[in-house]
Amino acid sequence: MAVKPPRVWVSSVKPARGEVVRVRAQIEHLMESGLRVDPAGNPRPRNIVRSFEARLGPQLIFRWEPGIGIAQNPYIEFTFLARESGELLMLWTDEANATQEARKTITLS
Repeated sequence: MAVKPPRVWVSSVKPARGEVVRVRAQIEHLMESGLRVDPAGNPRPRNIVRSFEARLGPQLIFRWEPGIGIAQNPYIEFTFLARESGELLMLWTDEANATQEARKTITLS
């Protein structure tokens, strides 16, 4: 799926309990809508990022299902309230079922 590891920025990996944590993440992915053709006139198979999930430990904190209009190398930003320490796992899945993940450890201060 991705050429390089995802780029991830977290506003604080040691937030206070109840603090709003902002996360920015981007992957490299050539988004193919399935509406274009190659130089020989054959349709290019559709392959877009179909889902993104963010979990802190086992808890799902954010889910996104982009549509066909999503840009190449999708960027996402979301926030959550720091309620517990754990590993923040971000997982992208495309239509070919290829996955890319990034992890950050969040520790309450």
